[in-house]
Formats: sequence, structure tokens, C-alpha cells
Amino acid sequence: MDSTSAVGIWGALEQADMNATLAINSLHSPASDAVWTVFSDKEIWYPLYLLVLILLIVRLGWKKALVVTLSCVLTIVICDQLANFTKEFFGRLRPCWDERMLAAGLHEIGGKSEYYKFGFYSAHAANAFGFAVCSWLGFRNDTRLRWRGYGWGICLWGFLVGLSRIFAGQHFLGDVLVGLLVGALAGWAMAALARLAFRRFRL
Repeated sequence: MDSTSAVGIWGALEQADMNATLAINSLHSPASDAVWTVFSDKEIWYPLYLLVLILLIVRLGWKKALVVTLSCVLTIVICDQLANFTKEFFGRLRPCWDERMLAAGLHEIGGKSEYYKFGFYSAHAANAFGFAVCSWLGFRNDTRLRWRGYGWGICLWGFLVGLSRIFAGQHFLGDVLVGLLVGALAGWAMAALARLAFRRFRL
């Protein structure tokens, strides 16, 4: 494949991503804006993290709960720091900074920051979905329960956090999908590391 063909394919993918983002972003209303604002707010979900930590202690005991908690923290750190690198490396503008998206009628929630112009990939999506996957796999170390309900629920939450960034005008669909994938892989890897720690230290 020559460079001209590669550029043409990349241009087509970028245009498709823009169109899909605008299609999703256009499905807004004052009521839905309020919902997506909640999902997009990191601090409002701190009680959820605390609840998960308490439940981990109750179901796994404090030693295993500590290991799983550390694995979740590592997942978020990896996702967040890698996102900081890729945003600067690729330099892809967020939709709210892209003049083509604004001209096409992009809807924004909460405005935009001068310090966060680049958006590939979505750290919100990666962090939330990474925590969801890692904590779910952590709970599965409790062999008395299958935790399927928690898994579906927490992964849906992580997906909605990512989706909220499209409605807020902060990320393209592609940014969110890559963020979800990175989060899932990081969460799985850190959960596997936690299981190795259980065996190594006979917890």
C-alpha cells in the first residue's frame, strides 16, 4: 500500500469517526445533559469506589482486598499516564476544539479548557472501564459467588462514563472506543497480577 492510499484510508476513517460522533452527540436534551454531566464528573463517583472497597473487604478479607485495591489503583494510573502520553504524541484535537466539528453543530456540555486541547484517547473511558474490569475480576476471587450481576453493572457504568464524553463534546467516538479497549486490557492484566500475588504469598 502506497502512502497516498494510506492517507486516503486514514482520511476516510477520520471522517467516519467525525460523522459517528456528531450523530451520537446530536441526541441531546436538557434532561440528558444533566445525566451525562453526572457520568462525566469524576469526583461524584468517589462514593462508588469507597463502596466497592468496603465490599471487597467484606467478601475477600482485608489482605486480598488490599491486593485487589492496589491492582485497581495501578490500572487507573497506567490508563491515565498512558493517555497523557498518547494525547501529546498524536496531538488530535478534542471535538470541542475542532473547527470542523463546531461548524457542524457540535453540542458541548461544560465548556472547554485551554490546558486540555488533545483527546486521543479518552482517559475517562479507560480509567472507568479499567476499574470496572479489574474490580470485577477481583471479586471473582470470592468463589462463593459468581459476581456476574456486579460485572455487567459495573462494566455498563464504565461504558456510560465513556459515552458521556461524546455527549459532552470532549471526545470522538474513536477516542472512547480505544479508551475502553485500553482500560479492559489494563484491568485484565492487573487482575492477573493480583492473582499471581495471591498464589505467591498464599493469601
